[in-house]
Amino acid sequence: MTLEVCCGNPESVHEAVLGGAQRIELCSHLKLDGLTPPWDWLQSTRAAYPSLKIHVLVRPRAGDFVYSASEIAGMSADIEKALDLGADGIVIGALTASGDVDMDAMQQLCDTVTAWSMARDLRGDLCHASNDSHFFRPLQEEPAITFHRAFDKCREPFSALEDIVRLGCSRILTSGQAASAAEGCKLIRALREKARGRLVLLPGGGINPSNARSILDASGCTELHASASTVRADGRKVSDRKLVEAILEAMRQ
Repeated sequence: MTLEVCCGNPESVHEAVLGGAQRIELCSHLKLDGLTPPWDWLQSTRAAYPSLKIHVLVRPRAGDFVYSASEIAGMSADIEKALDLGADGIVIGALTASGDVDMDAMQQLCDTVTAWSMARDLRGDLCHASNDSHFFRPLQEEPAITFHRAFDKCREPFSALEDIVRLGCSRILTSGQAASAAEGCKLIRALREKARGRLVLLPGGGINPSNARSILDASGCTELHASASTVRADGRKVSDRKLVEAILEAMRQ
């Protein structure tokens, strides 16, 4: 069982690690449903936690997921930067105006990950950012690609699933096209069964200690995505180590 904690600031990263999270999604501006984080956040996180699995959200703006050619080019540059700075995976999503997966845009983004990996292999790099000892650690896997909750805006989820499989993505983060993962479990389970192990379905949306186990049971999934956060007096959402611990405990029951 794996819990991925969505971290919208460096303090959340620290709390997630202390709570036992195995993987994080690093982003910024959670009030806008997440945007690409500042690069110094990624640098400091990799330096502080060399063994932590870090997936980085690449989303240049709030609003819809229909991107222009210039926005896709900028996202490709951000993907390269994130991987250079030590990201283990990339979280992306692009749709057409009609609500389908934008295969041309997504292929360009996925090709960026592939090209980066090939260039690394040709160089013979054995670690992230090998010129910086803070980041030294073996690279054991190719960068993972998660298709984020833009999926929940797709008009035909099963067709979208097949498109995302063809792109070679590792995961789909989804609430089952419902307000929460708990409400969308039926669709999540159907998607997981149709995927037949070709990628991972990652339920996210409203995950908490009281429903984590039931969502796993109802969906048949083995991973969950949660912010595990509380709202501080200053209005910031910050992950809470106790909530992380409680969700993990519930998942293991």
